[in-house]
Order: sequence, then C-alpha cells, then structure tokens
Amino acid sequence: MSRLIGYCAAFLLLFLLAACHQEHKTGPVEVKWDRDTCVRCSMALSDRRFAVQVRGGQKHMTYKFDDFGCAVFWLKDQPWAGEPATEIWIRDMRSDMWLDARRAYYVANNTTPMAYGYGAVAAPEAGVVNFDEARKRILALGK
Repeated sequence: MSRLIGYCAAFLLLFLLAACHQEHKTGPVEVKWDRDTCVRCSMALSDRRFAVQVRGGQKHMTYKFDDFGCAVFWLKDQPWAGEPATEIWIRDMRSDMWLDARRAYYVANNTTPMAYGYGAVAAPEAGVVNFDEARKRILALGK
C-alpha cells in the first residue's frame, strides 16, 4: 500500500513539474511542404513564397494556409482573431524567412496559389501596402 502511495505521489509530482515548466509555444512551426494542407481550401502547401501560419485560439494552435487570402477570410470568422496573443506569420516571398504578417509589407499582382495576389516582403518599397490595407483589399474581393 505504501508503495502505491509512493508511486502516486511521484506521478503527481512529475505531472505538476511538467505543467509548470511547459513553454508557451510561439512562432511558426515546421511546414511539411507538399503534404500539409490549407485549413480553408485544403490545397497542399507547395509554393513556399506565399505560405501563412496563424497561431491562436483557446489552445494557441497553429493553422496553415497556402495563400494570404485564405488566412484573411478564415480569420474573419474566428472570435479570437483580434486578440493580442494571436500570431500571424507569412513567408517573405523573396527569402526563406517567416515574417510577422502585421509588420510585413505586401506586394500586389502576384500569381499566388489561390489568386488573391499578395506576397509579403520585409522592407518597404515602391507600391507596397501594409497589413491592414492588404487585408481590406482581399476582403473586398468577397471570395
């Protein structure tokens, strides 16, 4: 009996230590290119230049998208989209870097997986728009 109590106490202690030391996950996760699919349109994430990840909700889960437009339309239906803890990551269309989508700059008229047309870059340049403007333009498309 005392052995059982000892095992239970040890298990409880390990459980509590694990719960206290869990890191709050943040940032983009690894993408399995050509296998992971967009949560909105179900297409495979193949074109690395336009991939997006959203991390948020009650369990701070990660959701993957093949096009910025898919992420924009999907997020508008999420009650937690505007919460400060919600993260949006987008690939720099000219490098292998993930960018904070709210701080990125958006270049229009790209051929993107779902034809929304916006790719992200890290630095401002002629003709780019910010996150809010790109989001507004995509929502105006209504698709």
